[in-house]
Amino acid sequence: MCQATVYLGDKEIAREVTWLEPAEEGVRLATFFEEPRVVPGRIRHIDFLKHRVVLEPLGETTAEGAE
Repeated sequence: MCQATVYLGDKEIAREVTWLEPAEEGVRLATFFEEPRVVPGRIRHIDFLKHRVVLEPLGETTAEGAE
């Protein structure tokens, strides 16, 4: 299966995420057995090999290419 774990900064906020999409309020995500929810953040990076999505809180800015 290809679920992902989602982090907001360094904090894990969701496991077994099956669906993710950008939304005006942040990022909407869903898992198998929970209702979709919106997290107030934006995608920082996705690691497909580790099944990991890292979000940064809205309002936080980072320099291009900095990690």
